[in-house]
Amino acid sequence: MADTRAAPPAPRPFFPGRGPGDPGLAVFLNAGDPGPPERFEELLLRLDGLGVDCLELAVPFPDSVTDGPVIRRSARRALDRGTDLAAALGMLARVRPWLRHTRVALLADWRHTVRPAGPEPFMRQVREAGADAVLVHGAPPLARPRCAEAAREAGLPTVATCYASSPPAVREEAARSASAYLYLVAHYGRSGSAAPDPEALRPVLAGLARPGVAPVAVGFGVRTAADVRAMGRLGADAAIVGTALVGRLEEALLAGRDPVAAAEHFVRDLLRSAAPDAASPSTNGRNA
Repeated sequence: MADTRAAPPAPRPFFPGRGPGDPGLAVFLNAGDPGPPERFEELLLRLDGLGVDCLELAVPFPDSVTDGPVIRRSARRALDRGTDLAAALGMLARVRPWLRHTRVALLADWRHTVRPAGPEPFMRQVREAGADAVLVHGAPPLARPRCAEAAREAGLPTVATCYASSPPAVREEAARSASAYLYLVAHYGRSGSAAPDPEALRPVLAGLARPGVAPVAVGFGVRTAADVRAMGRLGADAAIVGTALVGRLEEALLAGRDPVAAAEHFVRDLLRSAAPDAASPSTNGRNA
């Protein structure tokens, strides 16, 4: 009998048309926070409706050494609800046919998620769920070539990461290996810590801005619309907001308010204020 299952949608490019005058916006969420799954899926659809360019969707894992307390508490809430790889991919697969603007990069930890599944089966599952790219967190050097090859075989673009303070050769290698976008970590430390240092970022972004290099998105410490605009002026294609958004979700949960509405309100204001013409948000190509 012929296989009648629909093929997964083709991965779409990240941050098309974005740049210094109009930087894109990526946001980070742990899959399953807030829950239950129906509420989380509603949030993803609302973010798409607002015109968020990219969602970094994390398969939750405990005790991340690169994340601050806000993101770690979010991961614990999701884990306590039983959110694993299968649950995260299920949520993505259900919403993916309805996403019109937002690209999804699935983030998974090597030790907790990718290694137990096996890189090749893992990449195939991620691709079949409809992700536009994958970011493997914490892979040891010897495992990285296998992960990259498995992603290529699955037809899945990859997100590479490096620090702004990394040696130039390390940054160049990361930029060459990124087929979706390069996540430029603004500084050492944990997510949600200090704000980015413009003077440190400017020469790094200038060195990466050339034809053939994947889009560059800057994260760690980006909290406000002013921060997003600043990253664009420095030469980034996009900025990544994680802790500030997850913190709004957590505040709403603790206060007994609707976390989906709180997140939507925060992102709406972020996009409106970050638009080139704040009086006319639609001029920046987003749907808000």
